[in-house]
Amino acid sequence: MTQVLLDALRRPDFYPHPVSSIQIIETHISWVILTGPYAYKMKKPVNFGFLDFTTLEARRYFCEQELQLNQRMAPELYLAVLPVTGTEQNPVLDGVGAPIEYLVKMREFPQQQLLAQVQARGALTAAHIDALAQQISHFHNSLAPVAAEHELNRPQAIVAPMYQNFEQIRPLLQEAQDLQQLEALSQWTESSIQRLWPVLEQRCQQGMVRACHGDLHLGNAVLLDDRVVLFDCIEFNEPFRIIDIASDAAFLVMDLEDRGLTVQANRFINAWLEQTGDYAALPVLNLYKAYRALVRAKVSLFCLYQEQDEAQRLAVLNQYRAYAQLAESYSRIPYPFLAITCGISAVGKSSVALQLVEDLGAIRLRSDVERKRVFGALTAEQLYSAQTTEQTYQHLHQLATQILTAGFSVVLDATYLKLAQRQAAAEVAEGTGVPFVILDCHAPEALVAQWLAERQAQGVDPSDATLDVIKAQQANREPITAAELPYSLSIDTQHSNHFDELIVSLRRRFPGL
Repeated sequence: MTQVLLDALRRPDFYPHPVSSIQIIETHISWVILTGPYAYKMKKPVNFGFLDFTTLEARRYFCEQELQLNQRMAPELYLAVLPVTGTEQNPVLDGVGAPIEYLVKMREFPQQQLLAQVQARGALTAAHIDALAQQISHFHNSLAPVAAEHELNRPQAIVAPMYQNFEQIRPLLQEAQDLQQLEALSQWTESSIQRLWPVLEQRCQQGMVRACHGDLHLGNAVLLDDRVVLFDCIEFNEPFRIIDIASDAAFLVMDLEDRGLTVQANRFINAWLEQTGDYAALPVLNLYKAYRALVRAKVSLFCLYQEQDEAQRLAVLNQYRAYAQLAESYSRIPYPFLAITCGISAVGKSSVALQLVEDLGAIRLRSDVERKRVFGALTAEQLYSAQTTEQTYQHLHQLATQILTAGFSVVLDATYLKLAQRQAAAEVAEGTGVPFVILDCHAPEALVAQWLAERQAQGVDPSDATLDVIKAQQANREPITAAELPYSLSIDTQHSNHFDELIVSLRRRFPGL
């Protein structure tokens, strides 16, 4: 590739459509030519070991891979692979004759619509996070093919890049403190891998290694026609892309936490878990997040010795240390707790539970979601029968045990109107050795009716409760007993300031949070 061809691509008359302006964005592996209506990506003829674009045939193949793989998520964005014919001095786009280069044609979008830019200007909302979770979970559930027979579908392949991180980082460090931290992270990673090996084997056997995105972060998501769209997946290296779906999701969680967006990270992972049902991923989540943070740390170090200016070298080293510190945070001993909501339908229990998700990092299990996940084929009458309800609570408690054992706090979002149901939850806490709290939710009847009507009008809540159901719940509920009061908290859900007071109270009760 010569500068001559790149200069020729700057000419508006090269393109068979109106061009408003020409701008070229350069990365370490490609050039992206922005023309106004369309963007054209051209791969550099480089070999970095983890990718090799040095031949024209390789660049053609990986352009086609990029198109095919990204059309799974963004067919409206990725349009075609076009040959460039003619000469470097006088190239022709999609002309006749032997190709001299290939371009990926894409729909251009304003750079300020990237979610990384949206976040930088303080405009990233909870709706954006929910849309990300919906898009990614749908992609993992329906569009990412299982790699059942692939050589990468084995625990050895999952952990190989984790070990490689340490091998590549260690020679680049000089400070004793950095080396000591890296050694501690290496030992924690090794012990985690040994402890979690059966879980990794099980995930391979259960089809959780799939052809994923591989590079999920806010810089690879864009607001397009008021929708969140994922793009720019890894096409050039299968081991980076054919991975555990939990590792794919962990990349975005780590990216959010690196940006200081802990609330958003908690909200995202809860929504992703709820929509995939992959709660079995939780034991390996922190291992994957630490791995992803160390990849970022390693890439930072790769730039260290390219910088001549001492101030820039220090900035690069500080960036490495920030990512290493983030990785280290995932190795801390957790202090989980179990909370349950208690109250009639539409009283605001889910909002209370979501507060624990966002502020305390709890994993929320919603009875209405899990009931339909397990018994979705039943009629509405069967779905809410006494037998199905009992089985739903048993399922919730089994999941809670699994998640608590993995070191995560749990909030069970269900009515828990019966004493036996609450006692069964308390037994889960006792069996896993964690603190237990009942969140007793209440609000005026008129307000509950109003909230129910609003929820039904929106049509997005998983609950099928009606006003008659709520009246029956009120008539048959078993109040909190005197024996339960010491580990119960009363919450008036009509006052939002009570939610903040709840978090303060829980932090006071559970100092390890």
